[in-house]
Amino acid sequence: MYAAPLVRDYRDVAALVGLSDANRLRMAYANQALGTDIPTFTDFDAMLEQTEPETVIVATMDGTHHRFIIRALEAGCDVITEKPLTIDEEKCRAILAAEERTGRTVTVTFNYRYISHHSKIRELVQQGAIGRVLSVDFHWYLDTQHGADYFRRWHRRMSNSGGLLVHKASHHFDLVNWWLDTEPEEVFAWGALRFYGPTREERGERCLTCRYRDTCAFYFDLGSREHLRQLYLQAESEDGYYRDRCVFSEEIDIYDTMTVAVRYANGACMSYSLNAFMPYEGYRLAINGDRGRLEADLLERAPGRSEPPRFELRLAPHFQPAEEIEVALASGEHGGGDRRLRDALFRDTGPDPLARQADSRAGALATLTGAAANRSIQWGRPVTIQELLQPEPPS
Repeated sequence: MYAAPLVRDYRDVAALVGLSDANRLRMAYANQALGTDIPTFTDFDAMLEQTEPETVIVATMDGTHHRFIIRALEAGCDVITEKPLTIDEEKCRAILAAEERTGRTVTVTFNYRYISHHSKIRELVQQGAIGRVLSVDFHWYLDTQHGADYFRRWHRRMSNSGGLLVHKASHHFDLVNWWLDTEPEEVFAWGALRFYGPTREERGERCLTCRYRDTCAFYFDLGSREHLRQLYLQAESEDGYYRDRCVFSEEIDIYDTMTVAVRYANGACMSYSLNAFMPYEGYRLAINGDRGRLEADLLERAPGRSEPPRFELRLAPHFQPAEEIEVALASGEHGGGDRRLRDALFRDTGPDPLARQADSRAGALATLTGAAANRSIQWGRPVTIQELLQPEPPS
C-alpha cells in the first residue's frame, strides 16, 4: 500500500528512510522485493532516533496502533495510520490526548472515501437529492474467501483487532458519518460467532499440517504465491506467526454475525449488519430522506462464479420516476481509491470539496462506533459515544 508506491511513484516528493517490524526476515524480503537497501529496525525508538523522519506510517496490528502513534507524535512526527485508528475507547482517548499534547497531526487512511461511487453518494446527499436524511439501511457481505481470511490471521482475536465491528466495519461507519456529515451518538448491537470457530470436529491447528486439507473447502495454501511464501511461510522461524490457522479454531473470539443500530446527532438512525460467510462480496445500501430514497448495490465478486463486478445506484424521489445514476467502477486497488488516497497524502492535489481526507476525530468516531457496538454486546444495553470518549471520573 505504501512502501512500493513511495519508492516507485513519489520519489520526487518523499523518501522512505526506514522500516520497522518485529520480523527481520519480513523486512529483508521487503527490501529484496523493492530493490532497495532501506535501513531496517526491530526497535521502533531506534528508527525514530536514527532516521529522524518527518512522518511515520503505522500499518501494524490494530491492537498496537496506539503505541506507535503516540511514540511517533511524542518524537515530533506527524502520523499516517491505517484504519482503524485503534481498537477500543481507552486507546482512542490516549491517541487524541497525545495529539493535542504534542501539536502534531494524525491522518487516518479511509480509502473508501476515495472510491468514485462512494464520492458520488456523498455528492448526491450533500446536494439535497433526497432532502433531509432520516434513516439508513446498510448491509455488508463478506464472502467465504475474504471473510474467512480474518479468521485465519491475527484478526481472529478481539485483543488484536477489536473484531470485525472495529477492524472492518470502521470503514463502513466512517462512510455513513461522511455521507451524512454527522456524528454517531448512541449504539446498540448484537453479535455472535456462529459459522467459524469450533463449529465442527474436522479441524487442525493450521492448513499446512491439517489432515483434512484435501476435503476442506477453506484450505489455504500458504505456498501458492511467492509473496505469501516469502512474507509468512519463510519468516515463521523469526516470530512463530502462522498465516494459515484453522478458521474453525477454538481460540477465535471475534464475531462473524453482527447487527447494529446507530443513532446520529442529526436525528437519523441506521440499521447495519455485517456477515462474514456469504456466497458473494458486496453491500446493499439505502439512504432515506424526506424527499426520496437513494439505493446502492455493489457486487465485488462471487467466488466460483464468473460474474463481473457491478455497481448500481438509483435515485427515487418522492412523486417522480426513479432514475438510474451512472457511475463507472474504476480500475485499480479498491476501485482506484488507494491511488487517489496516496496522491492526497503525498502530493498537493488542491482543494478537497468532498472533505475526503480524514483526521483523528473522524478516525475516533469510526472506531468508537465499533467499540460501542462491542460494549453493547458485552453489556447488553445501548452505549453512547460520549460515555466512551469522556467517561465519568470515578467517584
